[in-house]
Amino acid sequence: MKKTLSIIALSIIGLGLVSCKKENQQAAAGAEAANITDSTAGATNLAPTTDSAAVPAANTTAAPVSNQPLTSVALSESNFDFGNIKKGDKVEHIYEITNTGKNPLVISEVKPGCGCTAPDFTKDPILPGKKGKITLHFDSSSFDGNVQKYADVFANVDKAPIKLTFTANIQP
Repeated sequence: MKKTLSIIALSIIGLGLVSCKKENQQAAAGAEAANITDSTAGATNLAPTTDSAAVPAANTTAAPVSNQPLTSVALSESNFDFGNIKKGDKVEHIYEITNTGKNPLVISEVKPGCGCTAPDFTKDPILPGKKGKITLHFDSSSFDGNVQKYADVFANVDKAPIKLTFTANIQP
């Protein structure tokens, strides 16, 4: 039995690029736009458009180019809110990714924007119609107040990287 996937329109407004240093916590960047997958009209590749001005220079190193045939994906969500967490808490969130294309999905790298975020992801090829997971682990030890973080997912999709984001309100 096939499940009908409802896809969240990806729109990330006011994505703040925040370094791991306290003094840079208030840094902010421009808006990110995203493509939308319509599960009734056939899948397209989900990947945010990249505004080069919104990406720190230290994170512009290209990920390995995949020689795999392209496929398309759908995400259960691209943004997650941890809500209020205590300073020093280590939290994680799992983003579910579904291969909606005709070729195996290969995630080559998940590159967080900050050392405070560590990724885990499905390393084996994800067959068409199957699901994989991308887990982002966040260490809140160096932060106070509202934070916004991201990770870029490099895979064999047309518009890579796919940007995953999360927010949290760090309380003392």
